[in-house]
Amino acid sequence: MKKILVTGACGWLGAAIVRALLARGDAVVATDLAISPAMDALARDQSRLTTAAADLGEWPQVARLFEQHRPDAVVHAAAIVGVVQCADIPIKVHRVNVEGSINLFESMRIAGVKRVVHISTEETYGDFNAERIDEEHPQKPVSIYGATKLAVEHLGRVYSRDHGLECVNVRTCWVYGPHLPRLRVPRTFIEAALRGEPHHLPEGGELAVDQVYIDDTVAGVLLALDKDTHRFDSYNIATGQAPSIADVANAVNRAIPGARITVGRSGEGYRHGGTVPSARKGALDIRRATAELGYRPQYDIQKGIEATIAITRIEMAKHREGK
Repeated sequence: MKKILVTGACGWLGAAIVRALLARGDAVVATDLAISPAMDALARDQSRLTTAAADLGEWPQVARLFEQHRPDAVVHAAAIVGVVQCADIPIKVHRVNVEGSINLFESMRIAGVKRVVHISTEETYGDFNAERIDEEHPQKPVSIYGATKLAVEHLGRVYSRDHGLECVNVRTCWVYGPHLPRLRVPRTFIEAALRGEPHHLPEGGELAVDQVYIDDTVAGVLLALDKDTHRFDSYNIATGQAPSIADVANAVNRAIPGARITVGRSGEGYRHGGTVPSARKGALDIRRATAELGYRPQYDIQKGIEATIAITRIEMAKHREGK
């Protein structure tokens, strides 16, 4: 049994990683800016889970985490996430995503903790130069979010070279699934369809982008965490396929009888939040992750949409009943 420190543990993806680690028998230290009621409740039921509120932007608080809990490794999921959110608050994003990561790496160096799996993003690539790209694609981000995540990747490389840290980057791409915290595709499509309401996205139907179900993302993170030695410091963890936004709408229409989800294909392209233009996307080549980690995604877009619908339907019914 290992003890794993998970940063951003109360976020959507971080919490899923915490649950997966506990399910397989690891001890977990869950840290976030504030500990959510759900994580507190889980800690009461799980003796192997410890919670610790900490601000990664505050060096003494981060150092104290390692002094008090002595983890064996780290999964670094803490960040301000999303193109639109980061565009609005660039200075804060730099403090959280970049300075917080420096504090984390420095604390690891002092404590002698070697391995960290950093949750990175396809946004570090910027505009894709092919329909499917691998990890050697140039990294030229066109968003604040992507720029900060690339900075963290490079900082990890410095700490790996100079101090012997093992900083492994898992590059995800449009992760989705039940309880997705942001109002974006496919959540907006699914919830409208389950309410019996038509929904039309005016533009962006032609954007093709790899979309990975949350369970596959978590599986890839754990495989990267567990591998004895790494020949590479980055892995694409996605599906290797790139359905268009219109394809996602059609997947929802197939899964929910009577659904009326439509998407326009105007020349304006897809805009995050309806405001920020998307980089050119495509599929992530996952052959490195398959060969090196044994990663094999279990959900194509139709299966993932159907799994999301099943859980969302139950949650929406509970909400209507006031439970």
